[in-house]
Amino acid sequence: MQVAVVTFDGFNELDSFIASALINRCRKDGLQAFVTTPTPVVTSMNGVEVTGQRPMEFVTEADVVLIGSGVKTRDVVADDRLISRLVLDPSRQLIGAQCSGALVLARLGLLEGMPACTDRNSRPFVEALDVTVLDAPFHAEGNIATAGGCLASQYLATWVITRVLGEDAARAVIDYVAPVGENRETVERAVRAVHAGEVAPR
Repeated sequence: MQVAVVTFDGFNELDSFIASALINRCRKDGLQAFVTTPTPVVTSMNGVEVTGQRPMEFVTEADVVLIGSGVKTRDVVADDRLISRLVLDPSRQLIGAQCSGALVLARLGLLEGMPACTDRNSRPFVEALDVTVLDAPFHAEGNIATAGGCLASQYLATWVITRVLGEDAARAVIDYVAPVGENRETVERAVRAVHAGEVAPR
């Protein structure tokens, strides 16, 4: 199973790197994440240059697509040519968005009739698209999920791992990366956030 972690210019390092790093701890089980970019190199909001592992067109073949956030997301959704490269299919793909990535899902028409999670700065722009924003870190309906707040990227990764490999696999990953002495509470918080945020599709 392949995961495209879509990473645009101006990206937030926490959003792309946490999700991909956690998911890639499951490579031995056949689940692997790739930083997927619209150009060969993208620069983060803090000036970190990253070479993409896969081109944007990889999203069409990926089993899971996670849309990262960044300071230029509004420019992304205003770029018809760039948006047209994001050909997604929620009937066969798991699709998630982190923080301002919710704007991309809304632009693609994937949030119609469902609420979303996002960060505080992005909230008014998401609401301007007639999407109800929840005061919660994670929400999922069927194959679509959103997460709000940079560190909620661990919940998005927990959701993906749980859906693909099962909850035990997700617990093992979170337990491994948890702060020493806080393993149990960190694991339970992540699992609880995903369970609380998941609802049946409408």
